[in-house]
Amino acid sequence: MKQVAIVGIQGVPARYGGFETLVENIIGDNCCSEVRYTVFCSGKDYAARMKTYKGAQLKYVPLFHANGAQSAPYDILSMLKCLRGYDAVLVLGVSGCIFLPIFRLLYRKRLIVNIDGLEHRRAKWGRFAKWFLRTSEAMAVRYADVVITDNKGIQDYVTSTYHKHSELIAYGGNHVLKDVPMMRQNEILEKYGLIKKEYAVSICRIALEAFAEMGQKLVFIGNWKYSTYGKELQRKYSNYPNICMLSAVYALDVLYTLRNNARVYIHGHSAGGTNPSLVEAMFFGKPIWAYDVGYNRETTENEACYFQNCEQLVKLLHGTEESGELLKEIAERRYTWKYIAKQYEALYE
Repeated sequence: MKQVAIVGIQGVPARYGGFETLVENIIGDNCCSEVRYTVFCSGKDYAARMKTYKGAQLKYVPLFHANGAQSAPYDILSMLKCLRGYDAVLVLGVSGCIFLPIFRLLYRKRLIVNIDGLEHRRAKWGRFAKWFLRTSEAMAVRYADVVITDNKGIQDYVTSTYHKHSELIAYGGNHVLKDVPMMRQNEILEKYGLIKKEYAVSICRIALEAFAEMGQKLVFIGNWKYSTYGKELQRKYSNYPNICMLSAVYALDVLYTLRNNARVYIHGHSAGGTNPSLVEAMFFGKPIWAYDVGYNRETTENEACYFQNCEQLVKLLHGTEESGELLKEIAERRYTWKYIAKQYEALYE
C-alpha cells in the first residue's frame, strides 16, 4: 500500500477552498484500496481534531494558519513533518516551495506538486509577494518529480517557461450535485426573495457594475470582511434593491439551490487555471458567461459566452441566453472526482 502525505491545505473536512475540496474528494469513496493518505491540517484553524476522516489519517500542524502571510511557514513545517514514512508527498500550491531545495536534500522519494494558477500574475499582490510566488513556482517546477497543472493554458506556460512536462489533471465538480427536496429549495428562494430562473449568480466584480446599471436580479457571493476592497464593494453595492450580496455560503443545500435555480452563472476570474467555481457551475447545465481568457475558454471548450468588460456583459444581459446542456456534458466527461482521483493515484508509482 502506498503511503501518501498531502501538504498545503487548511485541512479536512473541507470548509472552503479549491484544494481543500480536491482533497475531500480524492480521499474516501473515490480512493482506491492501494493508497493510504495522511492529510496535514492547521491546528490553528481546527479547534476540534479528528484522528481519521474518510479513511485518511489527519495530523495537525501547530503555530500557523494555512492561509495568508502564514501559508509559507505552515507549508514548510508540514513538509518537515513528512520526511519519514511516506512513499510520496503531494504538495498543493507553491507557498512553501521556496523550501524545496532543502527539502529535497532530506526527502528522496516521490515529490509531486500541483502549482495551481499563476498566482504571481494577480494584480492584488505587491512587488515582493509577486517575486516570492514566482520564485516559489520556479522551485516547485525544478525540484518536483511530477508537476501537476489543472488547465491546458497553465501546462503550456510551464512548457514554454521552464521547458518541463507537466501532468494535466483538472478539478472535479460533481460534488455539488445534492438531493435537495423542492420544498426546501422553495424555502431558500423565498428567504432571499428570489424567483426561479429570474436571477443570476456570480462572484464577479464586473457583474456588480453591469447589474447596478441594468436593474436585473443578481445574487453575488463573496468574502466581504477580509479586505478593504471587499468592504468597499459591499458598501457601494449593498443598497441596490436588485443585488443580493451574500457572505461566503457553506451550507450545501443553500449553494445547490442558488445555483440550480439561477438563469445564468457569471464567472469573472481572469487568472489561474481551471477555476473550481466554474467547473462546479457547469454541472448544473445553466448558461455561463465567463471572462474572456484562454483558461476559461479551455475549461468550457468554447461553449460558454464570453465578455471582457462591463459593456460586453450588459450586451449579454440584453441578448437571448443559450442552453447550458453542452457545458454539463463537458463537465460529466472531464470533471468527475472518481476519474480525477485515479489520475492522482497513477502518479504515486
